[in-house]
Amino acid sequence: MRRFYFAALFLALTVTASAQRLFLEDVFDNVTVTPNQIYGVNATILAFPVVGQAIPQPLIMDVYEPQGDVSPLRPLVIFWHTGNFLPHPQNGNIGGSLRDSCAVEMCKRLARSGYVAASADYRLGWNPVASSKDERVLTLINAAYRGVQDANTCVRFWKKTVVEFGNPFRIDTNRIVHMGEGAGGYVGLNVGALDAYVKIPTASNGKFLLSDGQGGFVPMVLEGVNGDIEAKKVGINPGIPFLPFPVGDTLCYPNHVEYSSKFAVGVNLGGAIGDSAWVDPGQPPVISVHTPYDPFAPYKEGLVLVPVDPPLEVVEVQGSYLVSYLANLYGNNLSIDPTNETSLQYEVTDVANAKNDGLEGLYPIYGTGGPFDSAPWQYWDPATNVNSATGYLTNPDMTREKAHEYIDSIMAFVLPRLYSTMDLFELTSTNEIISSEDIKMVTYPNPASVEVFIGVSKEYPIRSIGVYDLKGSLVDFISGINNNYYTLKVNKYLPGQYVLQFQFDNGISARQIVVK
Repeated sequence: MRRFYFAALFLALTVTASAQRLFLEDVFDNVTVTPNQIYGVNATILAFPVVGQAIPQPLIMDVYEPQGDVSPLRPLVIFWHTGNFLPHPQNGNIGGSLRDSCAVEMCKRLARSGYVAASADYRLGWNPVASSKDERVLTLINAAYRGVQDANTCVRFWKKTVVEFGNPFRIDTNRIVHMGEGAGGYVGLNVGALDAYVKIPTASNGKFLLSDGQGGFVPMVLEGVNGDIEAKKVGINPGIPFLPFPVGDTLCYPNHVEYSSKFAVGVNLGGAIGDSAWVDPGQPPVISVHTPYDPFAPYKEGLVLVPVDPPLEVVEVQGSYLVSYLANLYGNNLSIDPTNETSLQYEVTDVANAKNDGLEGLYPIYGTGGPFDSAPWQYWDPATNVNSATGYLTNPDMTREKAHEYIDSIMAFVLPRLYSTMDLFELTSTNEIISSEDIKMVTYPNPASVEVFIGVSKEYPIRSIGVYDLKGSLVDFISGINNNYYTLKVNKYLPGQYVLQFQFDNGISARQIVVK
């Protein structure tokens, strides 16, 4: 009876992922969150009115993992929250932090599907109510530029963890996704398109240029002052008159400069791009979800407006429709081929294709609260959120249930497209069960109180070992073994029975041990 129990437990641990379609739907019941991970430090302007200069700010993220997952490598989604590039609650929005209800729910959904998800903070600050339109544009493009710098920094941090820290979260750095909502959608779109500084001073209609008062123009972003687009070079104010920062003030600190900022896919929820000319052939694929009547981020093209009375104009930007049009025209979205879909995913694809004019990767989504229901996937606690009344203006029938239904649809659209674009089948194709007899597995002594020696035949080097308790919870995980022998220290475990799950190149196996 005991042997049957452990066999059943082992099968439950090893075949669940393949039966429930890893990376396509919920596979794991629980999620582990590691909060406040610092991915870099850079200069923030938020405290400038008080301290008179830019000061260093730690850039943090909360990391979500599927509990019980023993995959040797997992894809990563970096999620950028909404918030109008201003801190909550001063931004007047219902959200604006890495722990917004929507950000948390999205990251949990991704983790339950088998991804590692990082809800990341980024530097904020601009002046939306400046009396001068030029100042509003200048401060906004600088905020977006800092967001792109931080996104690039975050990717490099993850690549650094693999090389220098032993890859503790088991990230496949060839499969990194930027996913953003609202202002974070601007970050997620522009980090792929704004891949060269020269695109800012050459943007259409000189929208990001300032008159120097002598018949010439000065870019609103200066590479020597703001740092380069990847934040690999220091930025210092040399004393330019129209900048408010003191001479010598540092506006960009380099982070992880020896690593690449390259990523695989961008996912955008209600964002826009600074200029359509920034989209080029060969850039990462883009998946977009957008409300066509969004008053703050145009679906096709339009002005960014500050919602005061009367509204203040900022700058013309291009939204998801035009970005998707160009991504399809240039062949950037050719790899999006969602052929491994569940029934809900098929239904959502049909709805999207009926409304997106044949643009692969675009999902025009409509809220139920009227034409200004611009982010129906958002929800908040009306009793505690100080900007709740403002939130109801653009989401009048908000409920948690409504938001989750829309998040269901968003995930049903996004997940199969990530699966196909990043060839995620390669990460799920090695889950065949290998018998311990075939690999000549030895575990000795068993029972043990200090350590267990493990050996297998030379054709089967052990890649990783997952240690499970009787409840099926992951107790320990050892990666990077890459050997036919391993000595497992068991004196750190409570006495009891455990199942060891071994990952090999061509499958997985298991063995019961008892710790005295």
